[in-house]
Amino acid sequence: MQIVGRRSSLFTRVPVIVAHELGVPVQIVVVRDLTAMDEDAYGGNPALKVPTLMRDGERVFGALNISRVIAEAATKRVVWPEDMRSDRARNAHEMLAHAMTAQIQLIMATMVGKLDAENVVFVKAKRGLEGSLAWLDANVDAVIAEMPARDASWFEIALGCTVEHFAFRKTLDVFPYPALVRFAEQWGQGEAARATVYRFDA
Repeated sequence: MQIVGRRSSLFTRVPVIVAHELGVPVQIVVVRDLTAMDEDAYGGNPALKVPTLMRDGERVFGALNISRVIAEAATKRVVWPEDMRSDRARNAHEMLAHAMTAQIQLIMATMVGKLDAENVVFVKAKRGLEGSLAWLDANVDAVIAEMPARDASWFEIALGCTVEHFAFRKTLDVFPYPALVRFAEQWGQGEAARATVYRFDA
C-alpha cells in the first residue's frame, strides 16, 4: 500500500501512525507541490488534497478512510469515532475534526495564499479553532477515560498529530491548553510517534 502525501502533513501522518501502530507496511509517495492543480499530483484525488491511498490499482481518499483500510489488514483493536457512545465523546470527535481542518485552512490562507490576518475569513477561522481547542482541553481527559480497551484509537492518534502540528508549523500557541499539551507530551513518547516525526520532504 502506498500513501500519497507529505511527511509534513497532519492528515498524512495520521494514517501513517495507524499503520505503524498496527504493524502494516506502507510506503509514502511524496507530493512535491501543494499548489498543483492536477489531480494526478495527489494520487488521483479529485479534491486536490492529501492523503490518497493506492492499492491494487484502487484509490482511497482521506485520512479516516485510509486508516480504516489499513486496519482491515491487521488484527489489532482500534477504537473508531462510532465506538464512542457519549455525547461528550461525539462532540470531542467533532471538535477535533474541526481543529484539524481549520489548522490547515490557516496554513494555506496565510503561508500559501498570503491572506491578510485581518481578513474576516481568517479571523473567524482562528477564533473557531481556538474555541475547539478550548473545548477539547476541558474534556480530553474524560473522553480518553471512557474509551474501551484498545491497541490504538483514532481520537488519540489524530489529537496527538494535531497538537504536535501546531508546534511544527507554528500556526498557533498551544500553551493556553495545558491538558492538550500534557497529552501530546506523553503521546509523543510512543514509538510510533517518535518514528514519524514531522519533517519537510527534501
